[in-house]
Amino acid sequence: MPDHSTTTLAAMLSVRHGAKAINFYKAAFGATELFRIDSEDGAVVARLAVGTSEFWVADESPEHQNFSPETLRGGTARMVMTVADPDDAFDRAVTAGATVVWPVSEQYGWRLGRIVDPFGHHWEIGRPLD
Repeated sequence: MPDHSTTTLAAMLSVRHGAKAINFYKAAFGATELFRIDSEDGAVVARLAVGTSEFWVADESPEHQNFSPETLRGGTARMVMTVADPDDAFDRAVTAGATVVWPVSEQYGWRLGRIVDPFGHHWEIGRPLD
Protein backbone atom coordinates (compact mmCIF):
# COMPACT_ATOMS: atom_id res chain seq x y z
CA MET A 1 0.00 0.00 0.00
CA PRO A 2 1.39 3.47 -0.86
CA ASP A 3 2.53 5.78 1.91
CA HIS A 4 0.18 8.77 1.54
CA SER A 5 1.90 10.71 4.30
CA THR A 6 4.56 11.68 1.75
CA THR A 7 2.14 12.75 -0.97
CA THR A 8 2.61 16.34 -2.13
CA LEU A 9 0.99 18.48 -4.78
CA ALA A 10 2.71 21.33 -6.61
CA ALA A 11 1.59 23.47 -9.54
CA MET A 12 3.66 23.59 -12.71
CA LEU A 13 3.36 26.97 -14.39
CA SER A 14 3.82 27.03 -18.15
CA VAL A 15 5.43 30.27 -19.30
CA ARG A 16 7.16 31.89 -22.21
CA HIS A 17 10.76 32.80 -21.35
CA GLY A 18 11.25 30.41 -18.44
CA ALA A 19 14.62 31.81 -17.36
CA LYS A 20 13.11 35.30 -17.05
CA ALA A 21 10.18 33.85 -15.11
CA ILE A 22 12.51 32.18 -12.62
CA ASN A 23 14.30 35.48 -12.06
CA PHE A 24 10.95 37.23 -11.54
CA TYR A 25 9.79 34.67 -8.95
CA LYS A 26 13.09 35.04 -7.11
CA ALA A 27 12.74 38.83 -6.99
CA ALA A 28 8.98 38.92 -6.36
CA PHE A 29 8.57 36.09 -3.86
CA GLY A 30 12.08 35.26 -2.66
CA ALA A 31 11.92 31.90 -4.47
CA THR A 32 14.90 29.57 -4.40
CA GLU A 33 15.81 27.03 -7.07
CA LEU A 34 15.69 23.42 -5.92
CA PHE A 35 16.17 21.86 -9.35
CA ARG A 36 16.75 23.21 -12.86
CA ILE A 37 17.35 21.88 -16.35
CA ASP A 38 18.27 24.22 -19.22
CA SER A 39 17.98 22.78 -22.72
CA GLU A 40 20.16 23.72 -25.66
CA ASP A 41 17.33 25.72 -27.23
CA GLY A 42 17.00 27.88 -24.10
CA ALA A 43 13.91 26.21 -22.63
CA VAL A 44 13.97 25.60 -18.89
CA VAL A 45 12.24 23.44 -16.30
CA ALA A 46 12.74 24.38 -12.66
CA ARG A 47 11.44 23.42 -9.24
CA LEU A 48 11.17 26.47 -6.98
CA ALA A 49 10.41 26.97 -3.31
CA VAL A 50 8.90 29.90 -1.47
CA GLY A 51 9.23 29.11 2.21
CA THR A 52 8.13 25.50 2.56
CA SER A 53 5.88 25.63 -0.53
CA GLU A 54 7.05 24.41 -3.90
CA PHE A 55 6.00 24.96 -7.50
CA TRP A 56 7.47 24.26 -10.92
CA VAL A 57 8.09 26.57 -13.86
CA ALA A 58 8.61 25.37 -17.43
CA ASP A 59 8.67 26.91 -20.85
CA GLU A 60 5.48 26.13 -22.70
CA SER A 61 5.61 23.14 -25.01
CA PRO A 62 2.64 23.06 -27.40
CA GLU A 63 3.76 19.66 -28.68
CA HIS A 64 2.94 18.34 -25.17
CA GLN A 65 -0.24 20.41 -24.80
CA ASN A 66 1.42 22.78 -22.29
CA PHE A 67 0.46 26.39 -23.03
CA SER A 68 1.22 29.63 -21.21
CA PRO A 69 -1.50 32.12 -20.29
CA GLU A 70 -0.03 34.41 -22.96
CA THR A 71 -0.76 31.82 -25.65
CA LEU A 72 -4.20 31.02 -24.22
CA ARG A 73 -4.99 34.72 -23.64
CA GLY A 74 -5.90 33.85 -20.07
CA GLY A 75 -5.22 31.25 -17.43
CA THR A 76 -7.10 28.26 -16.11
CA ALA A 77 -5.94 28.51 -12.49
CA ARG A 78 -4.81 31.04 -9.89
CA MET A 79 -2.05 30.69 -7.35
CA VAL A 80 -2.98 31.50 -3.73
CA MET A 81 -0.09 32.49 -1.48
CA THR A 82 -0.76 32.79 2.24
CA VAL A 83 1.81 34.95 4.03
CA ALA A 84 2.14 36.71 7.38
CA ASP A 85 2.40 40.19 5.78
CA PRO A 86 0.36 40.33 2.56
CA ASP A 87 0.95 44.05 2.09
CA ASP A 88 4.73 43.59 2.03
CA ALA A 89 4.61 40.50 -0.21
CA PHE A 90 2.19 42.24 -2.59
CA ASP A 91 4.36 45.37 -2.80
CA ARG A 92 7.48 43.27 -3.44
CA ALA A 93 5.75 41.48 -6.34
CA VAL A 94 4.59 44.78 -7.85
CA THR A 95 8.09 46.25 -7.51
CA ALA A 96 9.47 43.18 -9.31
CA GLY A 97 7.11 43.75 -12.26
CA ALA A 98 3.69 42.31 -11.40
CA THR A 99 0.55 44.22 -12.34
CA VAL A 100 -2.14 44.99 -9.75
CA VAL A 101 -5.48 43.35 -10.45
CA TRP A 102 -6.89 44.62 -7.15
CA PRO A 103 -5.00 46.02 -4.18
CA VAL A 104 -4.72 44.43 -0.76
CA SER A 105 -7.81 45.05 1.36
CA GLU A 106 -9.99 43.25 3.88
CA GLN A 107 -12.54 41.02 2.18
CA TYR A 108 -14.09 37.59 2.63
CA GLY A 109 -12.48 37.31 6.09
CA TRP A 110 -9.01 37.81 4.59
CA ARG A 111 -6.48 40.57 4.06
CA LEU A 112 -6.05 39.90 0.35
CA GLY A 113 -4.86 41.36 -2.95
CA ARG A 114 -4.42 40.03 -6.47
CA ILE A 115 -1.64 40.53 -9.01
CA VAL A 116 -0.83 39.12 -12.42
CA ASP A 117 2.80 38.26 -13.03
CA PRO A 118 4.58 39.27 -16.27
CA PHE A 119 3.91 35.78 -17.67
CA GLY A 120 0.12 35.89 -17.25
CA HIS A 121 -0.34 33.91 -14.02
CA HIS A 122 -2.66 35.40 -11.39
CA TRP A 123 -1.64 35.32 -7.73
CA GLU A 124 -3.86 36.07 -4.75
CA ILE A 125 -1.66 37.11 -1.83
CA GLY A 126 -3.16 37.28 1.64
CA ARG A 127 -3.84 35.87 5.07
CA PRO A 128 -6.96 35.07 7.07
CA LEU A 129 -8.02 37.83 9.46
CA ASP A 130 -7.52 37.00 13.11
